[in-house]
Amino acid sequence: MRSEGREKLLLSSILAKGIEEPLSGVQTSFAAPVLLLDGFKRLRCVEKLKINHVPFFSLGEDEATAISSLLRVSNAKSLTLLEQAKLVDELKRICGLSISQIAKRVDRSQGWVCTRINVLSEMSDAITKEIFSGRFPAYSFFYTLRQFRRLNAVPKSEMDDFVKAVSGHGCSARDIECLAKGYFCGGEALKEQIRQGDLAWCLGQLKSQVDPDGQANLSDLEARVLRDLELLQGSMGRLTLKLRNPDLKGPDFFAQAELLTDGIPNRVSKFLETLGGFRDRLRKE
Repeated sequence: MRSEGREKLLLSSILAKGIEEPLSGVQTSFAAPVLLLDGFKRLRCVEKLKINHVPFFSLGEDEATAISSLLRVSNAKSLTLLEQAKLVDELKRICGLSISQIAKRVDRSQGWVCTRINVLSEMSDAITKEIFSGRFPAYSFFYTLRQFRRLNAVPKSEMDDFVKAVSGHGCSARDIECLAKGYFCGGEALKEQIRQGDLAWCLGQLKSQVDPDGQANLSDLEARVLRDLELLQGSMGRLTLKLRNPDLKGPDFFAQAELLTDGIPNRVSKFLETLGGFRDRLRKE
């Protein structure tokens, strides 16, 4: 998946240190073409830097073996849930493997495999393209659009139209949530404005309707930060209770929860350090 922020950091790293980890995929012989499976961000960076030779490691003798090998170490490789889903889909559709065969090859449960197949089946080709291009955040699809589809029975064609209209405008997850409410619940006139790409005007209208008395002394950034802190405080309290619940035991749940919790400890330590500095600022003010 494309990520402008991560690729900028990677570009700086390659400039300073070169490529520290080989690109990987499949190459059956020295004369055969390379099928790249891991290292697309590195490849885009070296193309920008006009580097002609890069290290490459072949993960197996054929595509199915190489994909299986990559998926077995996917957590260490920091593949996202959607990247894993695309690789599982490749094993199922292109390589013709069954769910049980995939599970055995990647050393995971069948529930882990099914979760990734189901995740991808919920997305149209148009939405998949926008997410993998980095133009539309995956978070907004999973936690905003899916809810509208489930609760309001939104047709897939309308979902596609909304994603195409909003993609590539650099909208935050909160802005996309606000626009989605306007698009699917705000009437045909507002929907047409969003389709035409007049997102700034639509956001202004929607936010004034949601917050008519507006907290005039707060900037948009300040209002978003306060809202995020409020949500964080509530989520921490709820999760503290819910994570102790013995009813959390489904294989699909464990597969997704493992992915979501992998990077949390590092983020928590950095967040607490930042939060401490912010509280010091508040006391001084």
